[in-house]
Amino acid sequence: MKVVLIGYRGTGKSTIGRILADRLGLPFYDTDAMVEARAGRSVPVIFAEEGEGGFRALECAVVADLADVDGVVATGGGAVLDPANVAALRRGGRVVLLEADAETITERTRRSDRPPLTTLPPADEVAVLLARRRPHYCAAADFALSTAGLSPTEAAAAVLNLLKGCERDPRVMDGFRLPPDEANRLRSLNPATGLYGIAGHPCLHSRSPELYTALFATYGIDAAYTFFDHPEFAEILRVARALGVRGLSVTVPHKAAALAAADEADPHAQAIGAANTLVFCGDEVRATNTDWTGVRRPLEDIGGGAGTAVVLGAGGAAAAAAYALLDLGCEVTVLTRDLEQAERLAGRFGCRAGKIKDFAGMTPPDVVVHATPVGMGTDPRSLLSADDLDPATTVFDLVYTPQETPLLRAADERGCRTIPGTEMFVYQACEQFRHMTGIQVRPETVREVLGL
Repeated sequence: MKVVLIGYRGTGKSTIGRILADRLGLPFYDTDAMVEARAGRSVPVIFAEEGEGGFRALECAVVADLADVDGVVATGGGAVLDPANVAALRRGGRVVLLEADAETITERTRRSDRPPLTTLPPADEVAVLLARRRPHYCAAADFALSTAGLSPTEAAAAVLNLLKGCERDPRVMDGFRLPPDEANRLRSLNPATGLYGIAGHPCLHSRSPELYTALFATYGIDAAYTFFDHPEFAEILRVARALGVRGLSVTVPHKAAALAAADEADPHAQAIGAANTLVFCGDEVRATNTDWTGVRRPLEDIGGGAGTAVVLGAGGAAAAAAYALLDLGCEVTVLTRDLEQAERLAGRFGCRAGKIKDFAGMTPPDVVVHATPVGMGTDPRSLLSADDLDPATTVFDLVYTPQETPLLRAADERGCRTIPGTEMFVYQACEQFRHMTGIQVRPETVREVLGL
């Protein structure tokens, strides 16, 4: 058994860790102490002689040695900023985030000899670094506990209770669409097994469960991934909380509702107006949007401010596409059948707007991104024909089921460069997995799992 304590310094990781190790009959490892032993110098001296970079390199080597140990591990406050460290710490372990407010941490650490990491006054440094690091802490953690107001003994008892996990009754999912035997599988899970899922309606076609199940096995994470297929997002959120869910991948039609339900959203989700990723951390829900990364990465070679782009659609995926294209420096035009919807989305980003029929009269754009459900599944329709397209245009269809959509067939017939929606799925999934687990996955790994 491996239990890993993460969090900012002053949250009690070392003291609580020793108590936990004693109660569990496990060895105790303090990564800062191990760094000092390996270097033969104190942490302040390492910082003075080699800077933070030298310390982090030593810390990474120490953490790598702990990947397969049994024991209780107390980490340094910045250890989980490195995804490689998170992968080592998560392997075969349970990760508990210990938290405290900035005022409590400042008071607890005011006599510390640790070197400052910024030029700010101590209290300001704590507040700034806490805000900067919290997304990393929440991504890497299985559980979260505030130690403010708790004695070390009380905190250790609370951690032990968290490690027992959550008893789950799949009957709370009555009314949800589930694959055959999925309820029985959920019922058989260990209470401590982490639970994640895809939230949408419909979503049983999603390949996310297949991907996440494989990645959890690859990285030695005791977790399962299921379907939350229901038309009402409020009901999905209620059931997710009841089942102790740690992360949700959100798809249509719930991305706007997911953003509204979050306690905190990052700037990307706020700008796009939709969230495709929710991370449950303690009592809070954090939202982000990785769809825009899924659009941006396959199109990075058209950056530089010289490109023109058309986005077909005005929903959450279209907003993510417009956001990504603008980030690449493109001039963007949003086209839909409903001009009012196009103008509403374009107005948010300062883009041009029009109706899809206007495409024929436009100067051929460098890029077309299709962001509607048209052509999904067995739908034979395409918003543009081969005659509408110019061979110099890159056509990116965000629909990924089927992989070759009617639009992509038309674009291929015209000689256009084409990008299937599976590429968006790959890159957004890599980013989403990092937000949910703290681990950075290579796109090649995702493609291999999905046979792409």
